[in-house]
Amino acid sequence: MLRITGGQRRETGPDGEWVTRRIPGSAAVKAYRCPGCAQEIPAGMPHVVAWRPYGDGEDRRHWHSSCWERRSRRAPRAPRH
Repeated sequence: MLRITGGQRRETGPDGEWVTRRIPGSAAVKAYRCPGCAQEIPAGMPHVVAWRPYGDGEDRRHWHSSCWERRSRRAPRAPRH
């Protein structure tokens, strides 16, 4: 199920319910670590921000768009050191 609400989308999948927002490259001003592949999302790269619809938003995570789309087919990876 997918519902769009003012730039945000609510998605329900095998891993539960999420709120997502697509971040365009022009608005991506910081680097983040993707929980799907444990690789860096550099500043300037379009990506997805996802969080649970309940709670305080502390669980917000920035994902590569492709990792977000494939998340149900693989487990999150541990960061490399």
